[in-house]
Order: sequence, then C-alpha cells, then structure tokens
Amino acid sequence: MRPGNKDQGNKVYTYLIVLIASIGGFMFGFDLVIIAGALPFLEKDFGLSPALKGFAVSSAILGSVSGPLFGMWFTERLGRRKTMMLAALFFMVSTFGSAFARGIWDFAVWRFMGGIGIGLAMISSPIYIAELSPPHLRGVLVNVNQLSNVIGINLAVIAGYFFSFDGWGWRWMFGSQAVPVALLMAGLALVPESPRWLAARNRPGEALAVLTRINGKKRGEEELEEIRTELASSADDKGTLADLLRPGIRRALLVGIVLMVFSQVNGVNMILLYAPTIMTEVGISFGPSAILSSIPVYLLILLTTLLAFPFIRRFSRRGLLMGGVIFMISGHLLMAANLLLEWPPLYSLIPMLISAGAFTIGLAPLSWIIVSEIFPNRVRGKALAVVCFFLYAASFVTAQLFPVLTDWFTRRYDTAAGVYLMFAAICSLGLWFSWKYVPETKGLSLEKIGSFWEKQ
Repeated sequence: MRPGNKDQGNKVYTYLIVLIASIGGFMFGFDLVIIAGALPFLEKDFGLSPALKGFAVSSAILGSVSGPLFGMWFTERLGRRKTMMLAALFFMVSTFGSAFARGIWDFAVWRFMGGIGIGLAMISSPIYIAELSPPHLRGVLVNVNQLSNVIGINLAVIAGYFFSFDGWGWRWMFGSQAVPVALLMAGLALVPESPRWLAARNRPGEALAVLTRINGKKRGEEELEEIRTELASSADDKGTLADLLRPGIRRALLVGIVLMVFSQVNGVNMILLYAPTIMTEVGISFGPSAILSSIPVYLLILLTTLLAFPFIRRFSRRGLLMGGVIFMISGHLLMAANLLLEWPPLYSLIPMLISAGAFTIGLAPLSWIIVSEIFPNRVRGKALAVVCFFLYAASFVTAQLFPVLTDWFTRRYDTAAGVYLMFAAICSLGLWFSWKYVPETKGLSLEKIGSFWEKQ
C-alpha cells in the first residue's frame, strides 16, 4: 500500500484499518439474528421447552455481559488490537463448537463463549477506532462499526433462510460465521496498535509512526504532543476504577451509562429482535418463513444506517441524537394508537419503520460515538468496560421482559398498546437527559474532550 502524502496522511489506510476493526460489530449483528433462524430447528432436534428456548437465545447475551469485565483488563494490559484478536479467537471456538453441539447444554456453553467474544470486540473496537481516527472523521468512522453490525444482521437473514432445511441446516448457519471470523483474524495481523495506547506505554516512536501515517507528519506530531501533555498531567494517576468516581469523570460515566442503557430499553431493539413475532401477532405475514417476514425492517435499518454517515458529518451530535429520539417517540405513540384503535394490520409497519429508522440514524450510532469520545485517555478502557457491562445487562433484561410485558398487557387490557406507551415515556426521559447532560463533542480532539470533564 502506498504511504500517501506525509503532510496529509493516508485516508485509504485509515479506512482499511477501521473496516477490519469493525468486523467485530459485524459479528455482533450476525450472531444476534442467526439464532432466530436456527431456533425452530434447535427446538426440534434438542426437544426444547419454552424455558430452554429462552436459554438458547440468552446464553450468548450472558457471555456478552461478562466480556467487558475481562475486556477492561485486556484493553489496558494487552492493548486494543490484541484484545480484538482474543475476541476473534473466542468467535472461532464458538463457531465450530455451536455447529457441532450434541445437546442444548454444550450448545449454550459454546454460545456463551461467543458472547464473551462479542463483549470483548464491542469494547475494544470502538475505542480502537476512536483513538486512531482524525477528529473531523471520528464520528463517521466510529459509525462504520454500526454499519457493519447492520450488514451482519442482513447477511444473517440471508444465511438463515438459505440454510433453512432439516438435518444439518442449523449447523451450517452457525458454521457460516467462520468466514467473517477468518477475515477478522487475518486483518488484525496487519493493522497497528492504537497510538494512544502506545504512547501510554512509553512507546512514542511507534505512536508517532501510526499518527503520521494517518494524519500527516505535522498533525501527527501535534497530536502526539497533546497525548503526551495529557499523560504528563496525570503521571501520578494510574487510571484505576476508583478514578471513574472522581468529580468530572463521574459525570462522564453517568452520561455513558445512561446512553448505553437507553440504547437498549427504548423499545426499538425489541422491534428488531421480535419483528417476525410482532408482525404475526397483528396479522401480517410476507411468506411462510418468519425470517422472510422481518426483511422490510432489516432492509430499512441498513438504508438508514447508510444515511447516518452524511447526517453525522452535517449535524451536531446532540442535535441528531435528540431529533432521532423525537421520531422514536412518535413511532411508539403511533403504534399504541394503531393497536388501541384497531387499524388495519398493515398499518403496524408504518410506526415500526419510523421507530427503527430514527433509531439507526440517531441513537444507535451516536451512543457508541459519544461514549467512545467522552472519557480521558487514561480511563477510557475501564470506562467503556463499565458502560458496556450496563449495556449488555440492560439488553438481557429487556429481551426477557418484553414478551412477558406484552402478554401481561394483552391479557389485562386486551391490547399491547401499553407496552409502546411505556417505551414512549422512556424515550421522553431519554430526550430530556440528552438535552440536559450530553455535551457536544463533534470536531474536538479526544484530549480536549477529556480535559472538559476534568474542568467540570
């Protein structure tokens, strides 16, 4: 690869690094949906009860919860790149273990290991991308991880439908994950370590080489000096977990946790997870397969994720975040009205598409972008581990409660409209919190954002 102009940096090199790092996001999306297509066949082959069906789905989420706890240590001690390599190893072991599982219990163990890989990847990839990206491109490049996630979801739908046959079909679904995992492992052997991690480990020469290739010689030297200045100002501060509770950083941690929890409990994730079920309940079906019936929603989130790139470049972080949440509230209210007034079943698609589209343009990418930016360098790995722990814990609880709440509202009030009114209320609280507490970070270096919290 040509090194590019030393004064301008090499954008192609930067984009390739980000593309490789974002395969972890692809695996998250692929894994999220492939289990939906495999579940009917698992139920048949393993004789699953309803409780064990839930266990088959949630075992990977439980692994994801534990991933950040390990990742907190690995990203700091081993580095961002090696943590992603470790995640890829967990993915590969899980892929073959799940494909050749002989019963539900060993299947769940292999899925749990894959969940650990997801947790490791989803903490290390956003940090890595944010720490390598030039400030003016950081929002767009971090969103590549979200795009990879959505591409993974759509390809899982295709793989699930293609391998929807009895016998070894569901095993091929899980085995198909070996292709992107192999690409991730090969790509990670070629990319550099995060320059900020290198500088923190007293390896400024290596850090400068990476920064120069990405930003150009002049800007690379300036950025390294900013990093070294921040490190010098906190030479006696080792960046422990206790530091996350210090004034200023404590507020950044609160913002990160609330944003990540909000990204899971706003209701749209449940629409994506349970889209076939929701469509069936309101009387809509686009074909004999539940996988096919979810295609319109998944295609829309792919389109809106692509639209998010120019939106992120054009609008402020806070403005785009709050605008997206407003449309999510509108979608939930419209869905509640649709159920209360018993409009034609086809109308249910409209609020689902509004909510899902607004989520993937606003909250979905911006929650990751903002939390990857707001923490000082010395505590970024630990802070991301904490907020990701809350993210996956919220995801697990919400996924378990959504069908229970839907059933309770339906039995008590003869409609599930109350669930969507509840989600609208949660989104309203999220809108208020974003307006009140989320800072604007667009165009600022990570060091300037970190010093902002210190001054608070």
